[in-house]
This record gives sequence, structure tokens and C-alpha cells, in this order.
Amino acid sequence: MVLTIILAVLTLLSLALTLWQWAVAVRFPLHKPLANASAQAGRLSDDSPGITVLKPLKGLDSETVECLRSWLARGYPGEVEVLFGLASAGDPVCEQVRQLIEGHPKANARLVICPENLGANAKVSTLIQLMRLARHDIIVVSDADVWVPDGFLAQIVAPLRDPAAGLINCFYRLSTCANLAMRWEAFAVNADFWSQVLQSQSLKPLDFALGAVMATTRAHLQKIGGFEALADYLADDYQLGHRIAQSGARIVLSPIVVDCRTDPTSWREAWAHQLRWARTIRVCQPWPYFFSQLQNATLWPCLWVLWQPTRAVLGIAVVCLTVRMATGFYCERKLTRRPNLGSLWMAPVKDLLQTIIWGLSFLGRRITWRGQRSDVSAGGKLSKV
Repeated sequence: MVLTIILAVLTLLSLALTLWQWAVAVRFPLHKPLANASAQAGRLSDDSPGITVLKPLKGLDSETVECLRSWLARGYPGEVEVLFGLASAGDPVCEQVRQLIEGHPKANARLVICPENLGANAKVSTLIQLMRLARHDIIVVSDADVWVPDGFLAQIVAPLRDPAAGLINCFYRLSTCANLAMRWEAFAVNADFWSQVLQSQSLKPLDFALGAVMATTRAHLQKIGGFEALADYLADDYQLGHRIAQSGARIVLSPIVVDCRTDPTSWREAWAHQLRWARTIRVCQPWPYFFSQLQNATLWPCLWVLWQPTRAVLGIAVVCLTVRMATGFYCERKLTRRPNLGSLWMAPVKDLLQTIIWGLSFLGRRITWRGQRSDVSAGGKLSKV
């Protein structure tokens, strides 16, 4: 009887949390440009603050050049410098970047070799060295696999005109789904991740950042000790947003969406990536991550049916699964702007796979990132194995 009550409560709670996820997704003005940013784009260059874009790079795939090219398109009336950072001149992406810069002579772009090893996080080590060369006070940090639309820079930096805003970031979508493994990862990001971030924001102001694109200022970076303070942490994006929020500034979500484009990955690679992500979130936000399974509107109804296979319980489970699949379909369609009926069956599949990942995240602290095996300690610090 006690187990029946527990499973019934967990099932109904997961249904309520799923409806909450749908509600915050409906309300957020995704893809809607900011009016003040559009007005800014039409002004003279002298009225627009200069921007330095920091792009740490490592390796090359079929999408890299196109993603980098999207950052060299002007679409912004003020001065923009783009600094591409590489740890080694022997990196295969190095020659492609040189050709890209030569093909865009009007773009103020530079290739910078960053050979110093300044911490366990190689990406942050590159950012530290790039920051020494940054000319402007507005700093935009972006991953190599991010493709941005025209006029993106005006949109992402516009909220920084508010003195209370400390960091601006935006949602991203995975646009490459070459196989089932990538489809699983894409659904997790395109349907659930962004809407669950909005759930968190509806409870309290955000105290973390999303790493695809982050815009802040030199003053805010200096206030938290610069990128140097993040050099030994795995989740540098989380740490950057968390420290800026702790300093009293606000983390803002832009309604503009960017694409993350990568080569096809195998099941093994996708599994390792999801496990690394799960262990990273667990060490950064242990209690919220522990209770995240309360929202699993596939797991709890299925367990209840297995324990008490009555007609009434089966009916409630069907309602829960229907709501879950409909929410996944809606959220993915809103982010990607493409309806995909595969979202309906992918929702329960993702929930069950994520349950396994959730359990495994508590069984160790070792991760593999950029070919390097490391242990992640409490708080998210890296120590190489």
C-alpha cells in the first residue's frame, strides 16, 4: 500500500512538472528579435559599442568552416574583432582559418596561437591568452561548432545596455541528426533542455550560463577574477555565469537561437558525452540534479503500471505519457521551427535512457573530454588522470 501511494504521488507530480515545462515554453518569446536591437542595427557605427569575439578552436570537422564563416559576416554597425585561438599551429583547423581570414579581408579577424598551458581546462587556457589581445570592452565567447544568423551580434549584446545585466546567453539547437544516437541527443537539447532552463528561471533568477554563446563585459570579467578564475573547472560556462550572478549582476536569456553543427557521432560517443554532461551537472548542482528525476513522466507511470496493473492505473499512465509526448513535440517544434513526429516516440525513449545516465552519474567522477581522461571533484574542478 505504501509503495502504491508513493508511485501514485510520483506519477502525478511528474505530470504536473511536465505541464509546467510546457507552460513556460509557451510563454517565452523564442525567435522574436528585440526591438531595441533592431533599432541599434540601423544606427551609425559610432553609436554602437565595439565587440571582441573570442573563438577557442580545437580540431576540424565538415561543419567547422561554415560555422566560423557565419561570425565574419558583418550584420553589426559597430567595430567587431574576431580572435580565433589555437593551442598549436599544427592543428588541422589552422590552415582553414587562415584561408577563411584571407577570404574576408574586410573582417577584423586574427588567428592567435595560444601555446601556454594555464590550467586543467584547455579551452579556458586559450581564452585567457586571447583576452590579453582583446581591444573592446564587450566580450563574446562562443564554441567552435556554433553557427549564428545575420544580425546576431546586435541582438546578443543589446541587453548589456542595462547596467544590471551581467551576462547574456541564448538557447541553441542541435541541427545534425544523422543517426539514432544524434537524434537522442538532439531531442534532449531541442525539446527538454531549454524548457527546463526556463522552469528553473521561473523559480529564481538564473545563476548559471549556457556555453554556446555568452556575452559579457570586461568589467564583469575583472570583477570575478577574469577567465583565470575558471582555468581548473570543467563547466567553465556554468562557473562564469554563476560567479557573475554571485557578484550581483543578472543573467539574461536572449530569444535568439543559434545552431550547433557537428559531424555524425556514434552511440559510444553520444553516450560518453551525455554521461560527461550528467556528471558535470551533478557536481555543479547536486541537489537539483538528484531531484530532476521527479519530472520523468515516463518512468514513474510505467513503474506504477508494473506494480499495480489495474485499468485505472493504466488509464492514468496513458494520460501521463500522452502529455509527455505532446510536450516534447511542442517544445522541439518551437525551438527548431520544424515539426517532427519522431518527437512523440523519442520522448519516452529519451526519458528511459536518461534514467540510466542519471544513475551512472552517481557511480563515478571520471569523464573523457577532448581526448583527455579526468576526474571531476566536488564543485566541478578537473584533475587529469
